Amino acid sequence: MPALKNGAESSPFGAGPDKGARLRVMPVFGAVLLASDLTTERDIRHFVPPQIAACATRIPFANPTTPENVRNTLPHLADAAALIAPEAVLSAIYFSCTSASATLGEDAIRHAIAQTRPGVPVVTPVSAAAAAIAALGSRRPAILNPYIAETGQMVIDAFCALGMELAGQRCLGMANDQDMARMDADTLTEIAAKALPDGADALFISCTALPAAQLAGRIERRLGVPVLTSNLAALWACLRLSGFEDSHPDGGTLMTLPLPADSLDLGRTAKETALSA
Repeated sequence: MPALKNGAESSPFGAGPDKGARLRVMPVFGAVLLASDLTTERDIRHFVPPQIAACATRIPFANPTTPENVRNTLPHLADAAALIAPEAVLSAIYFSCTSASATLGEDAIRHAIAQTRPGVPVVTPVSAAAAAIAALGSRRPAILNPYIAETGQMVIDAFCALGMELAGQRCLGMANDQDMARMDADTLTEIAAKALPDGADALFISCTALPAAQLAGRIERRLGVPVLTSNLAALWACLRLSGFEDSHPDGGTLMTLPLPADSLDLGRTAKETALSA
């Protein structure tokens, strides 16, 4: 076996760890997905650059997407967060479910994640979309959601509770998130075009299951107003919290903007939430 410069023997499989090696800085953020999610990981691969590590885990979930079923995700969040790269310093943890975020509320989600990952900023589709709407300067956004009426109303109520004036909303009446994930691009674009009412200055396409994030730029060009989606807004927030400020050609106007430091408390950490609970 050939000798290395320091006199040690080399391995046919390459040198072992070098204690003097320089390690590059790699921001890491986590994502907690529903077991049934077919979309979020595809959007992560599309929008997150290779210099950032996005680590995902999953929690149990059973369709349909009723308020009761999404409410049942809460007991699993702490253990799921604990599994995400345990030794890494995370720039954020993204809980990828809009209807659960609206139904459970931000405080409950942050408190749950803080049990195992204190000090890590928690991003939800609701908090990220609110921050994105503020960053875009939108005053009267419209909302398109795929849910059954009861679940869709929970999302509408969550945004109204933030003091937003909505220009309108459309609900598609779908119950299964895997059916939502299989909607084709042309159909989704046409539905979005019909969902924008007069007077709306932005369109939020709700639900992390809908394959809309990669279509945001295309739909925005069609409508002539900013378009954001659940996964697009959340990944924008996670990327900015990870120190990545570049735009993306498919991300529309939102992906060109910085994350406002005071946007609806998005930067508040889970630890601070736990301490104030």
